[in-house]
Amino acid sequence: MNALIVVDVQNDFLPGGALAVADGDGVIPVINRLMGEHDLVVATQDWHPAEHGSFAANHPGANPGEVIDLHGLDQILWPVHCVQGTVGAEFAEKLHAHQFDAIFQKGTDPEIDSYSGFYDNGRRKSTGLAAWLRDRGVTDVTVVGLATDYCVRFTAEDAASEGFGTTVRLAGTRGVELQTGDIAKAIATMEARGVQISRGQGQL
Repeated sequence: MNALIVVDVQNDFLPGGALAVADGDGVIPVINRLMGEHDLVVATQDWHPAEHGSFAANHPGANPGEVIDLHGLDQILWPVHCVQGTVGAEFAEKLHAHQFDAIFQKGTDPEIDSYSGFYDNGRRKSTGLAAWLRDRGVTDVTVVGLATDYCVRFTAEDAASEGFGTTVRLAGTRGVELQTGDIAKAIATMEARGVQISRGQGQL
């Protein structure tokens, strides 16, 4: 049994959004096609409260891109994005979200960020995604979505650490690239942690 994990294909991460990923909407036709090639399709959804600690706006004098200590973890500060109930947090209009078998929301705790669809960044709480997949007999997952060097990377690494055969389809991902080389480093780290990288028809 295989599952497609669609990571954070939400309006705020698309061109024109609050935290836009370059060519982020380019993943949508690839993902829509891949949905039909998998037994199950699950999505992760960034779902932040307005007072989330990862938002630079909630730290007077701080700017996006700065790194702070947030309750014991290094935290990159981001623009306000994917706030619960806002248009920016909604899935992309052209994404076939009606085909999702389940949606797992993350980043809901204002005190800790959550890049992975499985755990928060401190691995303090589980979203329940691993158990949901196991309960349905899933052995292999393919990870796509936004962004390659953050939420896709950490979701894929956690999937592999949970024992799922894990592949990232680069054609269905795009990266943030805060620093030059971030995407390449993320791909190398994923491979080192047991994630298979499919480079067909995609970046890198």
